Amino acid sequence: MPSRIHQFKQIFNISFAIALALLLISNPVCGQNKKRKKKPQPFGWVNELKQKLPGVQHGTFHSPSMKVDVGYCIYLPPQYEAPENKKRRFPVVYYLHGGRPGSETKSVRLAEYINKHMTAGDVTPMIYVFVNGGPVSHYNLPKRENAMGEDVFVKELIPHIDKTYRTIADRKGRGIEGFSQGGRGTTRIMFKHPQLFCSAAPGGAGHATEKRISEENGRENPNLIFAKGYNTYDLAREYAKHPEPDLRILIHVGTKGFNYENNLAYMNFLDSLKIPFEKLIVLEVPHSAVKIYQKQGLKIMQFHANNFRQAAIKD
Repeated sequence: MPSRIHQFKQIFNISFAIALALLLISNPVCGQNKKRKKKPQPFGWVNELKQKLPGVQHGTFHSPSMKVDVGYCIYLPPQYEAPENKKRRFPVVYYLHGGRPGSETKSVRLAEYINKHMTAGDVTPMIYVFVNGGPVSHYNLPKRENAMGEDVFVKELIPHIDKTYRTIADRKGRGIEGFSQGGRGTTRIMFKHPQLFCSAAPGGAGHATEKRISEENGRENPNLIFAKGYNTYDLAREYAKHPEPDLRILIHVGTKGFNYENNLAYMNFLDSLKIPFEKLIVLEVPHSAVKIYQKQGLKIMQFHANNFRQAAIKD
């Protein structure tokens, strides 16, 4: 016969096993190795392109102002390399990514949809350049070292692209587009530098934040204060005073996106300034550039292509 001590040990072991099983059922992660959350990557002006995308190359140039290399991704349409097009020049769309901090690889996945339509001949061939927006995406921050995102794009990247690739190095062959933070950047830059672009397609921009920046003299939050007037509302007001040169604008947004309502409000604001624009409302789509391109990317591309064609005719 087993001793009382042995019986007690058996009962204890069984009870412990039952209790442990109940604990694991009620809390499945208990007893497993919890995955550590990945720390956000620190900002870098050059970021490796880790995925292969049709027609996409990664490039760098040396920034004269910052004395560092800056990365970009560039999509070249199939027609660019065709032997019969060796002397042909192509229009360019500069794409401004969402999110902070900047990286030239953030929106490059859109090249899958761009290439699909280019290859099928759905739209005239264009080059797309994916921009690194800097530490605070697409803003100039003079008080921070190497943080002039807008100037690096406008004053350095654009001239580099025009020098390095067969582009139409003029506003009649140049467009700008972006989503979310990139939509904010597109709107600011198109109104501040209309002499550079004939076509602009801001999407899903956080205009409510831009409105608050306007109303609070540049303050987005206690740690982030921009120059007075450096926002989508004040820059639109300035452009409306002298709306030259003519700027063709397409505002696109998904109805399920969290910036949908404030994009409608911004459209009403532009109407009040008598600034003409087109709109593309994508039904049942959330705050996602990829999902917008899945549904209506061709329309955005055709918008740019039509603007380039009209600008060439006028010229």
